Amino acid sequence: MATRPDRRMILTMFMLTTGFQIDSWRDPRSRIEDVGSLDLIADMARAAEAAKLHAVFFGDGVDVGTIRDNNIRNTGLYEPISSIGALIGVTDKIGLVGSLSTSFFEPYNAARQFAGLDRLSGGRVGWNIVTSLFGGAQNFGLDAMPSPEARYDKAAEFVDVVGALWDSWTDDTVIADRVSGQWARTEGIVDIDHSGAHFRVAGALNMMRPPQGHPVLFQAGQSAPGMRLGGTVADAIYTAQSDKRAARAYADGVREIAAAAGRDPHDLKVLPGVVPIVAETASEAEELSRELAGYIDLDAGRRRLGAAVGFSVADLDADEAIPAERFAVNPGNNSRWETWRRMAVDEKRTVREMIVDFARAGGHRILIGSPGEVADSMIDWFEDGACDGFNLDPPSIPVGMRNMLDLLVPELQERGYFQTEYSGDTLRERMGLPRPTGRRLQVPALAGDAG
Repeated sequence: MATRPDRRMILTMFMLTTGFQIDSWRDPRSRIEDVGSLDLIADMARAAEAAKLHAVFFGDGVDVGTIRDNNIRNTGLYEPISSIGALIGVTDKIGLVGSLSTSFFEPYNAARQFAGLDRLSGGRVGWNIVTSLFGGAQNFGLDAMPSPEARYDKAAEFVDVVGALWDSWTDDTVIADRVSGQWARTEGIVDIDHSGAHFRVAGALNMMRPPQGHPVLFQAGQSAPGMRLGGTVADAIYTAQSDKRAARAYADGVREIAAAAGRDPHDLKVLPGVVPIVAETASEAEELSRELAGYIDLDAGRRRLGAAVGFSVADLDADEAIPAERFAVNPGNNSRWETWRRMAVDEKRTVREMIVDFARAGGHRILIGSPGEVADSMIDWFEDGACDGFNLDPPSIPVGMRNMLDLLVPELQERGYFQTEYSGDTLRERMGLPRPTGRRLQVPALAGDAG
């Protein structure tokens, strides 16, 4: 009899209402007409909760560029803060994670919003810390977006201020003493008196400390400054990894940063994204994969692939590979660019295959097969230390999501790699994370790191 694993995966789900694969909304079975409604995200969140996922996650975007390019995969169609607030009342135990940009918000407002959501939800909220790549010039009065170094330097101070504001009330500040008439111990409320390079905030927060101490902090950074921020302050890191060796190196790298910052590296959960195209059998999964690929606009796909690799592929036949000499290495190339180079040069993928991969995964890993086959691959990464779980990217809504939740997750549960019931009262407890005791977050300076 097979032995049961001694630890279990953390699984969250990306709330992409049009499906993670670009153009998958063209499927006649999609719910594209419902996009923007509460009913759609409520149904998705309840389905994820029924599968016992730890959390659902809302990304965000603050410009209209991709919509004008007819790409509605990861946009601001659902604003995260309001969406989380709406879902609190239609879910009971699942975590609710939303992105908020440190480039376009103020720490005091962010601290209040997440503290309020955490209290209203009974401790189920997480903040995905982002610095944003686009939208500043168009919508926030900036001449151009700051460099990665500048954005992450500001983010470090932002997170420090928010953490200090959450800690500006002690857990026992509120006493609600009817006899004396005193509601709060005023000595339990302490001004933070922050004055930094980017923010001046006296504090204290005018709200009680969140039930979790701090809502769970998520972050997704692939660059050196991003890894430094994530390794220092995040509880969980979302990452795009398609190769196990690279994924293991990334996980080891952020855990080393966590240890250097005085943290227990086991308290940092690394969650790569994965796109599971699952069906009852491998042949049915391949059939679904081909069907979904048929919805992709190849002409638009050429433009998007060209933008990703930094040069046009318009002159290439769809069934030939991109010549190696077109991939000019320069310091501005990121890890996702290297993924595209490896696919074209080392794996000899055709332009058509790369267009499909780009539309389907955006640098994440695609897994196509039966529940057992896909679970095998996920377990292999998990057991090898490349991750602590996964962020599940449903390829289409509702079919791809339903197969993922109804076929794949039960397979992982049957093998003992995923929870069958929720345990603990808060998202922190359910993810095996410690509750902050009131210390202030201190993020090392990022000077000298490359973007």
